Parts: sequence; structure tokens; C-alpha cells
Amino acid sequence: MNDPYSVLGISASATDAEIKKAYREMVRKYHPDNYHNNPLSDLAQEKMKEINEAYSTLMKTRDGNGGFRPGAGTTEASGGSSEGSRVRAAINSGNISLAEELLRAFPARNAEWNFLMGSVCYRKGWLDDAYNYFQAAVSMDPGNIEYRQAFAHVSQGGRAYNPFGQTSAQSQGCDACDCCAAMLCMNMCCRCG
Repeated sequence: MNDPYSVLGISASATDAEIKKAYREMVRKYHPDNYHNNPLSDLAQEKMKEINEAYSTLMKTRDGNGGFRPGAGTTEASGGSSEGSRVRAAINSGNISLAEELLRAFPARNAEWNFLMGSVCYRKGWLDDAYNYFQAAVSMDPGNIEYRQAFAHVSQGGRAYNPFGQTSAQSQGCDACDCCAAMLCMNMCCRCG
């Protein structure tokens, strides 16, 4: 798929409202019903398919509040590579193991690689690791809005799951074991009363 921002004719920093407005304008212009009994009907259908895919892709990158959802971003719109677009597609489809496999074969450990690896970790629930990868991506490419949004998003999160059971400087609050222990205690207290 082409860059969804260019398909809709908007910038990568567009707000949800701007995306929706551009989408509506493109639909009015290219809807196949406007080309009924016209030799351009097939082209209009193809264009509408491209417009719908672009809009869908962009809306999936949002969290419903105009915010960002790490790993669900665009491809070349943020300076991404074709390898990166394959990783993003795997992440978006929930195929995290494929995304990891593709990242292992990635040609460079650049800002995009760190961002995508952070997105994989985020999807796995490993927020400490995601934080570190997003931080590295931002430090390598501080002008990239997508990387900064992802880093800000994960920075504002709560305690992260660490696959090794250790805590880090970014972690705070309780973990799953604390929750289980609290529920066991509550269960015992309820039985005693």
C-alpha cells in the first residue's frame, strides 16, 4: 500500500479531525457512484479501495482519543523502509513472532529498528523493554513525531512486565504476584468473617 498520508493528501502530523475531513473529501470526489456508466468507473473503484485502506490504516494508529498506539503506525510516512513496512504489517496483524523474525534480519539497527522492536515489546506487554527501545529511537531521530509519541505514551504507562521478574527504574506500583497475593489475602479474610 502507498503511504496513507499521501493517499489522503495530508501531512503526517494531521489530527484525527483532519484525517476524517480529508477522507470525506476524497470519498466525495472518487466514490464509484459518481462514475456510473463512465469509462473511469474501474479507476474510481481502485482509488476508493486505496482511500479506504489508507483511512483504515491511519485510524488503527490512533487510540480513539487522537493519541498514538505504538507499532500501528505508518511506513514510509515516517521515514520507514520496505523492511519496516513488513514488520509493521506483522505487528498490526498480531503476528509478533514473524515481526521478531523480520527484525532479526533487518539490515541496520537504526532508529526505525529500535522503534519497531519497541513496538514488538509493547505488544508483548514488556513495557520496560519498549521504553528502552523507544528511547533509543528518539535519541537517534529526535525529529520523528511517531517515535516521540510512542516514547511519550510508554513513558506515561504504569508498571511494566519484565520477562525476567526483575524491576527497573521505570517500574512502579505492584506486579501480578502482588495482585495474586492480595486476592488470596482477601479470600482468606472473607472466609474468616
